[in-house]
Amino acid sequence: MNTKALYSPSEANERISAGNTVIIDVRDTEDYATGHIPGAVNIPEMFTTLSMTSPEGLREMENIFTPLFRAAGVRPGATVIVYEDCLHTRYGGSCRGYFQLQLLGHEDVGILDGGLAQWVKDGFPLTTEASSPVASDFQPRLQTGLLATVDDMLAALHDPAVKLLDNRDVDEWRGVSSSPYGVDFAPRKGRIPGSRWIEWYEFMNTDDTIPHFKSPEEIRSLCAQVGLDVDDDIIIYCFKGARASNTYIAMRMAGFTRLRNYYGSWNEWSRNPKLPIDAAVLAA
Repeated sequence: MNTKALYSPSEANERISAGNTVIIDVRDTEDYATGHIPGAVNIPEMFTTLSMTSPEGLREMENIFTPLFRAAGVRPGATVIVYEDCLHTRYGGSCRGYFQLQLLGHEDVGILDGGLAQWVKDGFPLTTEASSPVASDFQPRLQTGLLATVDDMLAALHDPAVKLLDNRDVDEWRGVSSSPYGVDFAPRKGRIPGSRWIEWYEFMNTDDTIPHFKSPEEIRSLCAQVGLDVDDDIIIYCFKGARASNTYIAMRMAGFTRLRNYYGSWNEWSRNPKLPIDAAVLAA
């Protein structure tokens, strides 16, 4: 199993040159058409698709992504590298793609560190030519240990050993907005009871022109401020599992060993009126 999560542009280029590497671009089709990494396959659904964590929702996710991964040529033994514009431009879309691939059983997957912006800055080429990958027979193998389902979240509400981390934007945490798609996109505003909060931007050096993850030491210190230790059992959630995937990767690289992503996140939780929420609006 390859445990490497981040590939610099030069490392990614070396992998591409060596072969047996699949490059996936999660940006919109229009952005892909204006210029992308040579050989990259465009799968915007990795960013746009909303998924639930019920058994039916997980089956639906498999049914959506299995043919897409097959068409992209995702196969055993191949390294898959996912990218977006930058790590923060599409709410962690490349990280969500990374998590989707691992969740469905492809272990050798990474992210282009700095995204397409870093690729261009480092002098590597773009193309407007669509790729023609050789299709594969990708077979999904759901890795449930990476995932927290809605039932896991309900159980966690009554288990003090499990710590919930909300990493949404501040307006969502405060209950002012329901989602990054719009204030009232989801039916309810608020947060899951008992959650701690670190805004996902805090895990990156966003003052830089091209954001990168902070150092492991900085990330551990940041988490310690809200009582999170590397050995804790932690479930991360956001709105649809993208920002949670971004934070999941940052924390994993910082040495946190017991992480799960509530992939359905607030989009799923808020749509069931039977699920409890903390709707109090707090000062920023």
